[in-house]
Amino acid sequence: MVRRRRALLILAGVATATLAGWALSQTRTNTINPPSITPVQLLSRPIPAMAPNAAQLQHGRDVVVQGDCVSCHTQSAGEPMAGGLGLRTPFGVIYSPNITSDTATGIGGWTPAQFYGAMHRGVDDQGKPLYPAFPYVYFTRISRQDSDAALAYLKTVPPVRYTPPANQLPFPLNIRFLVRGWNLLFFRPGTFRGDPARSAQWNRGAFLVNGLGHCGQCHTPTNFLGANDNGKPFQGGSLDNWVAPDLSGNARVGLGGWRGAEIVEYLKTGRNARAQAAGPMAEVVSYSTSLMSDADVAAIATYLKTLAASPDRRPAAPGQGAMNRGAAIYSDACASCHLEGGVGQPRYFPPLSRDAVVQQANPTGVIHLILAGVRTAPTAARPSPLTMPSFAWKLTDQEIADVSTFLRNSWGNRAAPASAGDVGRLRRRLNLTRVRLTQNSGDH
Repeated sequence: MVRRRRALLILAGVATATLAGWALSQTRTNTINPPSITPVQLLSRPIPAMAPNAAQLQHGRDVVVQGDCVSCHTQSAGEPMAGGLGLRTPFGVIYSPNITSDTATGIGGWTPAQFYGAMHRGVDDQGKPLYPAFPYVYFTRISRQDSDAALAYLKTVPPVRYTPPANQLPFPLNIRFLVRGWNLLFFRPGTFRGDPARSAQWNRGAFLVNGLGHCGQCHTPTNFLGANDNGKPFQGGSLDNWVAPDLSGNARVGLGGWRGAEIVEYLKTGRNARAQAAGPMAEVVSYSTSLMSDADVAAIATYLKTLAASPDRRPAAPGQGAMNRGAAIYSDACASCHLEGGVGQPRYFPPLSRDAVVQQANPTGVIHLILAGVRTAPTAARPSPLTMPSFAWKLTDQEIADVSTFLRNSWGNRAAPASAGDVGRLRRRLNLTRVRLTQNSGDH
């Protein structure tokens, strides 16, 4: 109790609530030269059968894929695993480290014990605490065998001599010692323990979702200190101006209405008849789940289908004026792809009726899609990504709020209305300029 009280005083005194969210930005810093190999090419290269530790290397690559290491440790147009991706938190930027085999700037000189320390205890090769933007809270559950195999594989990744920029965190958040207080409150190291009452497939899925896959890092809401709210597991979260939707058994906003086969298809191909992987999830699918074994993806689906449903709260009803205006905008700007009635063109343009993402409590996700547009995940099964254009240049804040409200409350959907203020704040954060300057109702 004394340790916890002391940790709380440390955290409160220096405003470590600014660590909240650990929102992972997908904003990349371009490099001068194009990469010599793409992430998918790297992760798909055959392991030399004659290598003395070929089995370990294959296992290690599987671990790296399951942990989605590429997404955070590769910047746009950069060499895979060379780091430098800016992970944006509400009060600063943390840059992902170089994890190639380079001995000077990467982890080529790390020992298995040092690497296991990072994965299991959240400390670097010098024993200093890592920021929880690195999901060691989840990675701690892996075995030493998994960790050693992952390091062995990463030491085969071509070395890149590159040092990421220094983190941009204000004092005192740039003092890593303070993370120890956060760890005292919210981190308990420990390897995964299966449930003997469950099947082997369920336990494998539980390990992947709660361990290497670190799904809850994004899909669970956080408390005011940035730790997962374990009382609301997988009930949806937010990161870098996106919404990570509810994964619980809730039939309206979660996966309650999805069949296990639909989850498998989504994770393997990036699309199914209900949805398409876009935004931050597009990289998860492209660099992780689509490259996993069929057995592992099936295990994930098995586990997810057993999650309890989140509470289904009744949202406020929208005004009829917003619904009428939104219907007109939808007919003009959206119906050509998603068709009248929101039926969509499954696996090309997703149906919007009874759509879980559209109905999330936080409207940020659907507003982001309309404002910025989106590109779906390319995978081996669906190599040609689909795109949705940005409407930021065409629609005012009020118009985007109206069509969002219409989408969220039509064809069986039910969600709180969006406001012009919601759209305006997100527009500014995304730095999307407007062509139409007036916001008056006379524009409709």
